[in-house]
Amino acid sequence: MASPSYKFIHKLQGKRVLIFGGTSGIGYAVAEGCIEHDSTVIISGSNAAKLQTTAERLKSSYPSLPSSQVTTHACDLSNKETLESNVQALLSTITDGGKNKLDHVVFTAGDPRTLTSVSNFSIENFEKNQIVRNLAPLVIAKYLPQYLDKSPDSSYTLTGGFITTKPPPGFGLHAASGGLIEGISRGLAVDLAPVRVNVVAPGVIKTEALKGLPEQALAGLAGATTGKRLGRPEDVAEAYLYCMKDGFVTGSIIHSNGGRFML
Repeated sequence: MASPSYKFIHKLQGKRVLIFGGTSGIGYAVAEGCIEHDSTVIISGSNAAKLQTTAERLKSSYPSLPSSQVTTHACDLSNKETLESNVQALLSTITDGGKNKLDHVVFTAGDPRTLTSVSNFSIENFEKNQIVRNLAPLVIAKYLPQYLDKSPDSSYTLTGGFITTKPPPGFGLHAASGGLIEGISRGLAVDLAPVRVNVVAPGVIKTEALKGLPEQALAGLAGATTGKRLGRPEDVAEAYLYCMKDGFVTGSIIHSNGGRFML
């Protein structure tokens, strides 16, 4: 009997996926998901030591993983003056100057927010908070056409958040910043076509970023969902995998927030 031809579970097999911010949290879970789909994963972050630890952690979790299937490359996205040259150097290096193109790019990178309430708004601080989360994705998009396979089966997936749609009091500037990435994604879905561009907007996910929050605060965040629990990185990672696998989704915002909008 002939072996079945799988249409669904092999969609990412052999694909080259670049993940910005894959050393922890959601990005790390996306890397795990890609490995389990038999993709080649390239993880980029700003901290070389963390990248090394991440590679070792993945290879420990998947002992039979060939060393060539996971590579890491440092790239600092926080310096506005060197942002373009850093992105160009990374993309050129991991694709051998564009000869070995990428199939998918996932952007989950972020830095600590210093935004406060609108009453304390300053232009300088607001601009500083956009470098990694909004300017870096645009710079990457500028150079992707040289390094990403131009096909509707290729994708660029960005990261937003629930606050843009349902901001709590005092989070107006966070909502404004998040709205930028949603607008960017829609514009890029047109400008980078046929490559697909989407945004995943997670709710509160139990990652390293929540360490230090008191149990009462965590319980309150969990209580704001219909399931009464926080999201897990492996939950929301499925949304990124979906955006890579569905060759007909583009210009969309994929929400994974535990029903927060229902309450």
